[in-house]
Amino acid sequence: MSHHLLTPFAAASAPECQALLPGLKLPNLQALLARLAEQPADRGDDHQLTPPHERALARALGLPVADGQIPWAAAQSEAPTVPQAWFSLCHYQVGMEQVTLLPGAQLVLDDADSHALFEAFEPLCAEDGLTLRRESATEWHASGEPLRGIACASLDRVSGRMVDAWLAESPANPAGARLLKRLQSEAQMLFYTHPAHDARTARGLLPVNGFWVHGAGALAAPPALAEAPDMPDTLRQAALRGDWAGWQQAWQALDAGEIAALLAAAQRGEPVTLTLCGERHARTWTTAPAGAFARLGRSIKHLFGTTPVSDTLKDL
Repeated sequence: MSHHLLTPFAAASAPECQALLPGLKLPNLQALLARLAEQPADRGDDHQLTPPHERALARALGLPVADGQIPWAAAQSEAPTVPQAWFSLCHYQVGMEQVTLLPGAQLVLDDADSHALFEAFEPLCAEDGLTLRRESATEWHASGEPLRGIACASLDRVSGRMVDAWLAESPANPAGARLLKRLQSEAQMLFYTHPAHDARTARGLLPVNGFWVHGAGALAAPPALAEAPDMPDTLRQAALRGDWAGWQQAWQALDAGEIAALLAAAQRGEPVTLTLCGERHARTWTTAPAGAFARLGRSIKHLFGTTPVSDTLKDL
């Protein structure tokens, strides 16, 4: 049995997170990395549309990987060759010189408000050749030819950040990109004048005033998806909230839980894989070969000492 643990936001680029790394005590992670052999890393930068954990997950599943063009919506549908995308409802927080996106998870949006907004917005999409359906209160599914070739930033990239830096161009389909920007503008005006806006404001809730497009694309053929790795979400949730004390606590729990279990499996001789993802890079370690040369390499590694966990996490 093979075990693969994929960890999003094992580190983040925020200065508050970087300041915590030297004091982070993760003994099970340190012991596990000492037993495993590192594979070639997926190196990128903070400005790529697709974050490292989504690139790593797509590769593990066997999906095509291109920046801003991992077809998440199509991969989960019954007609994956049709261009599709997720429209995630959000709140655009407007400041003096910036617009920041707060995702639907922070909106406390119920089905009644979501359904009312959907009924108002769906005809506009239909006029432009897009079929829209509700998957949940905050996640709507769009499909149609205008989405083919669209590049868009992951919701994890833009959440809590200024949106201007993440409005991607789509050279393969500039007309489709213009259509989506127009629909986003129309949604802002429509949602602002909708009765749900004032009703939510009166209840002290953030109004829905837009949506974010992500996970767009189509597949050439129905995918034969591989088994998904285990992917704990606690570090990611804390990082997206900017809750760095919570992020530190989540790492302690992860080290005592999933990491300890992976270490125990490696000690039993079972094949294991660990992928740590930051906001730039994804680094992967797997069970080291059992041959004499590999044992010699591990002996040399132990002789000179292993890299501190903090240094490993800084290089994510």
